[in-house]
Amino acid sequence: MLRLRPYKPCDAAKIVSWLADRDVFFRWGGQYCGEYPLTEESLNDKYIAKNGGCEEPDNFYPVVAFDEDGPVGHFIMRYLHGDNTMLRFGWVVVDDAKRGRGYGREMLSLGLLYAFEVLGVQSVTLGVYENNPKAYRCYTSVGFRASTSTHDKEVEIDGEKWKVIELEMTRDEYEAKKQAR
Repeated sequence: MLRLRPYKPCDAAKIVSWLADRDVFFRWGGQYCGEYPLTEESLNDKYIAKNGGCEEPDNFYPVVAFDEDGPVGHFIMRYLHGDNTMLRFGWVVVDDAKRGRGYGREMLSLGLLYAFEVLGVQSVTLGVYENNPKAYRCYTSVGFRASTSTHDKEVEIDGEKWKVIELEMTRDEYEAKKQAR
């Protein structure tokens, strides 16, 4: 059984080890976090301000999913444009050794539960690169769908154009999915 908890600086070593491959790093969105290869220090610098608080106070929530053996996945949650009714998930990654076992789906389901039932948001968004079909299938399997409020875009990654597919889930969709269970 997976559980979620806030990120701690000691998690950096595990997370960085999951991003050891250049392709995985870029598909994770690492270029927005730091340089490849990412280091524990650079991840902690991004997540934790020097004064001991979060780099983006009350807007940025790094989360770790763990089971009885320790951390198995990670993602961040952040409010969009200062609007506390819209939350964005990002930097989603699962331990290489645990991929394909449903950990990503379970981790995101727990994240959605937290977003809608604890934080009380009205929508959750997520971006996925078109060249990452496994992640896309994971996200749609938990109920994300093509966004009607945000358009797909292209970004330049390591000299190439990558299409970002924008996904979202609304509170109504979450509630309908919950009722269907």
